[in-house]
Amino acid sequence: MGDPYQEKSFAENPYYRKRDIAGRLVVVLSGRLENRGLQLIVPISRAVQKNQVHELIVTDEAAAGPGRQVQKIAYLGFVEFSSGGVMVTGDEVFCAGRLLGEIAGFDETHLPNHLNIVLRSKERRDGRELKLDLDSEIVIKKRN
Repeated sequence: MGDPYQEKSFAENPYYRKRDIAGRLVVVLSGRLENRGLQLIVPISRAVQKNQVHELIVTDEAAAGPGRQVQKIAYLGFVEFSSGGVMVTGDEVFCAGRLLGEIAGFDETHLPNHLNIVLRSKERRDGRELKLDLDSEIVIKKRN
């Protein structure tokens, strides 16, 4: 057996219960691209460790998901995690209590420096347009 996600071995998301992951926004980004070419990896999950810093990017492409390429993006910011955990596609990402979007997938272009966490939202607005604040709490939660 190879990768169970690529082989579609699961009839449903196997992440039955998991704790929330918390962090703080350490950079607010501004900018958008129409042809970014992010290649989302096939696995639906990534582990994050306490104190790691990763990037949040948003797309409004409805088809964005594991194994897909994403072109239209806006940059949100970088988050430093204060707790470790596992992020899964479909998890909701909140900044200061406001929903930014749900995780569409992960792009590893900049590893080992940082992981691109790509969110899907109806609106493709960057961190400046959303008026995100430094040190705002970021919380990643399993969608109910």
